[in-house]
Amino acid sequence: MKTSIATVSISGELPDKLAAIATAGFDGVEIFENDFLAFDGSPTDVGRMVRDQGLEITLFQPFRDFEGMPEPHRSRTFDRAERKFDVMQQLGTDLLLVCSNVSPISLGGIDRAAADFHELGERAARRGLKVGYEGLAWGRHVNDHRDAWEIVRRANHPNIGLILDSFHTLSRKIEVNSIRSIPKEKIFIVQLADAPLIDMDLLYWSRHFRNMPGEGDLPVTEFTRAIAETGYDGYFSLEIFNDQFRGGAAKPIAADGHRSLIYLGDKVRRNAGSLTVKPMPERAPVQRVGFVEFAAADEDAAELTAILKTLGFRKAASHRSKKVDLYQQGDIRILVNTDEDGFASSSYAVHGSSAYAVALVVDDAQQAMERALALDAEPFSQPVAAGEVELPAVRGVGGGLLYLLDDKGDLGRIWDIDFEASDEGGAAEGAGLRCVDHIAQTVAYEEMPTWLLFYTSIFAAGKTPIVDIIDPAGVVRSQVVENATGSLRLTLNGAENRRTLAGHFIAETFGSGIQHLAFHTDDIFATAAALRRNGFRPLQISPNYYDDVEARFGLEPALTERLRAENILYDRDEHGEYFQLYSPTYGEGFFFEIVERHGYRGYGAANAIFRIAALKKHLRPEGLPRIIG
Repeated sequence: MKTSIATVSISGELPDKLAAIATAGFDGVEIFENDFLAFDGSPTDVGRMVRDQGLEITLFQPFRDFEGMPEPHRSRTFDRAERKFDVMQQLGTDLLLVCSNVSPISLGGIDRAAADFHELGERAARRGLKVGYEGLAWGRHVNDHRDAWEIVRRANHPNIGLILDSFHTLSRKIEVNSIRSIPKEKIFIVQLADAPLIDMDLLYWSRHFRNMPGEGDLPVTEFTRAIAETGYDGYFSLEIFNDQFRGGAAKPIAADGHRSLIYLGDKVRRNAGSLTVKPMPERAPVQRVGFVEFAAADEDAAELTAILKTLGFRKAASHRSKKVDLYQQGDIRILVNTDEDGFASSSYAVHGSSAYAVALVVDDAQQAMERALALDAEPFSQPVAAGEVELPAVRGVGGGLLYLLDDKGDLGRIWDIDFEASDEGGAAEGAGLRCVDHIAQTVAYEEMPTWLLFYTSIFAAGKTPIVDIIDPAGVVRSQVVENATGSLRLTLNGAENRRTLAGHFIAETFGSGIQHLAFHTDDIFATAAALRRNGFRPLQISPNYYDDVEARFGLEPALTERLRAENILYDRDEHGEYFQLYSPTYGEGFFFEIVERHGYRGYGAANAIFRIAALKKHLRPEGLPRIIG
């Protein structure tokens, strides 16, 4: 699978774009005309820059309002085309994109358009060039790839071919099976883009809301499968128009694009077997959360471990060679790392006390690692002492770590190999916490597509629709990565301003990361009683909430009083009930949550505004200095 991306897809000046595209691993690049026109160098300079980066120019685009023009406009279009050909030859590319005419003075008629393209093909052939025709979804006369193909077919010229763009086909819900009958040699290049399903003007939707394949809701895989079944073996190129991408950093967006194409190719290969794609292991099923690790200094660790003890965790073991303690309850393992060497120490220096690492237990950690690396994940390793287990890991959200474990060999025995049991006297009473229900990661809103793609391409999991979380100071966008069994639930909360609780967390911890951990209990009232005996202080919820929730759900007054007495929030959907109990914030907005769910499939979004208002009361007032160490 040969990969390409249009320069319009990422931000920055042309040299920066080319560097980012090359670093991401693309084979080629489409030169968007405006990027070229804004650059001070000559076409020859641009061509040299591209080749110096190890790239090929796959396409020069766009050439607009060509076919079906009345005279004298028709003659002028051919003059314009000749000038584009001049530029292409200096750039060192042989393919020009012509998009379907949108001019109000253009004339319809397939034969008229075909005749124009035949003549253009003659001119292109004299220079050794090719022209690809693309039907825009909003074209005046041609807005369907089937009509565009008929024009190309009737033009009957070897230098005239078709350019297929997933957005133009899928946004109009055109049957993709119609692609299968197109001869592969007449498909000159394939452009790919996804998009969220939004009911709006096609042109506006296209120009502002496209995203990488796998980041939206369009059936891009089915489109690509139809392309592959023609035997097409040319470039698959990303053409993304997105306001967030235009304002974002070029390198991570280019990296997302390359990952999206690799993942797309893998899906098509598995279903159709007709794409030349390097094989990789299947998406990794997640069995459970293996552990969550905090980086802290000694004084912060004392506060954190005190909270853990009130939650019913006991110190179960200590690392043999590092200052790392294991706290455990049920199947939940929390590591508190106060070591002064290694990555945890570096993470603490930047972010303060934080949950900087997560381990997921998968079926086969080595295969999961191979897949992650094939999808451009950044590997992580650091020295371990003799006889200790080296854990496979990649860099994750906010530069933190994602460890991959399984139940095989040394990885399955890590707690016996690397840790010594600790018999903590006077341990707090267990509170009935059984497992991690979900992990909430707060990211900048523009990063959400990156991490949704990261998780869903590596692990056997899907994503839920976006939900708006209402904060008294704004809106936070939330989306969940989860698998069918519930053994993996990651909520991604996108912050758009620093006045929200999520935005405050990002600003004060210098980046994205885990903002809260939710633990599951089978009996939240029994858990609340045990927590109270341990000295746990729950987050205080406004009494007004309980009068409303009783009326909204028709709760028995006795249940409402129990909820109120324990500061437990309540929600219900068509599948079941949900109970939530929170801690106050720790550090710069981190907190713990305890949930009991009975068939309920959500995450208590309706209660968010109430717990956020309560949590904000515990934040450090604005203007006071942040203290580390």
